[in-house]
Amino acid sequence: MWNETHYSEVEKVLLYISEARERAERARVALTRDGAEPHLMAALKESEERLHQEHRWLLQTTFYAVPDKSLKLAV
Repeated sequence: MWNETHYSEVEKVLLYISEARERAERARVALTRDGAEPHLMAALKESEERLHQEHRWLLQTTFYAVPDKSLKLAV
């Protein structure tokens, strides 16, 4: 059963994840420009990738959920 309020809450979380990923990207670019230590840039790059994966997972398991629980989504 579709509940607009419930999906609105999920949309907010998706937005927060997207904003966090974009912030990590901006920070990585700024640190790269400033010549920061490589491990800092690597950690931010990894964070960007994980946030992207988390966004994709949440989107697939909510808005594009598979009705049969025996089926799994490809990540």
